[in-house]
Amino acid sequence: MTRYVKKVSDKAGLPPGTAVHIGERKPGRVRVRVLDYDRDQATEHEIHDIREVFRFRDTPSVSWISIDGLHDIRLIEQLGAHFGFHPLFLEDIVNTASRPKIEDFESYVFIVFKMLSEDRYDGRKIVSEHVSLIFSERYVISFQEREGDMFDSIRQRIISAAGSLRKKGADYLAYRLMDAVVDNYFALIESIGEQVDDTEDLLLNRPEKDTIHVIHRLKSENLFLHKFIFPLRDILSYLERGESDLVKHETGVYFRDVYDHTIQIMDNIETLRDVLSGMMDIYLSSMSNRMNEVMKVLTVFASLFIPLTFLVGVYGMNFDYMPELHWRWAYPVLWIVMVGMGVCLLVFFRKKKWL
Repeated sequence: MTRYVKKVSDKAGLPPGTAVHIGERKPGRVRVRVLDYDRDQATEHEIHDIREVFRFRDTPSVSWISIDGLHDIRLIEQLGAHFGFHPLFLEDIVNTASRPKIEDFESYVFIVFKMLSEDRYDGRKIVSEHVSLIFSERYVISFQEREGDMFDSIRQRIISAAGSLRKKGADYLAYRLMDAVVDNYFALIESIGEQVDDTEDLLLNRPEKDTIHVIHRLKSENLFLHKFIFPLRDILSYLERGESDLVKHETGVYFRDVYDHTIQIMDNIETLRDVLSGMMDIYLSSMSNRMNEVMKVLTVFASLFIPLTFLVGVYGMNFDYMPELHWRWAYPVLWIVMVGMGVCLLVFFRKKKWL
């Protein structure tokens, strides 16, 4: 249950805007990097003192400030105080149980969403990472729980001047970061879809006792995806409509494309949910049919032995005057009668298609 509902009771009784880290504490120090770039150059800086970041606030170039690690509350509060971020936003940054959301201020846009990926040790499990983005006209600040992710390729493209990243502004960088996350959702959906197909084949051919556990796990993973992807539609819808002055018209077209991808992903999630619900019904029906087949066979055998048991019971009684007991051919005749009755019953069951 902790995977779906995280413990937030540590915040109880604290004033609004108090930053308290909720979630798994990652080992090591918080890593801060700045990638400053424009059309002609790109330089990357490893930051050891958060005050070194402050000078990138008002540079004419675009600055991507990436913070890997959310457990250093003091560092995040210092950054928020200098850039003028609302304390409630700092609270949402370090609270990994926060729901995906967007808040638009005149000078910056604040976004919270989830980065989902397959567990590197168990590909059947999905792990989530809490990600926050704050972008203004000249900077983008990204907050993540851990270092090393799908943003590395974007960083390399900026450094190598590949594509159009260096020619565009901070809003386009925010788009690329969100697009990378949404594209990875497709990989997760495809992975779950392949597992659903394999489980469906197993269910139709030879359902096993563990099949129900596989179906339940897949339904849980599907629910997990729905929980974090569904709110992302509202975030992208707001950005693609151009309601924020910080999103240029030409960038809004790109956000619209990501929004369409999100709708497609949600359609796939709904389809998988219906398929998994149907698979659950098929499994229960299969188990019921298998039980019925077993009971049918047992009933046939019981029906065959009912008249035979009657005959054996009659001639097993200890009466002195039972003339059949003294007949010369009584024993073989009784066997012929019993075998004949059994054969007749089998023929009758086959004719009725009960067997």
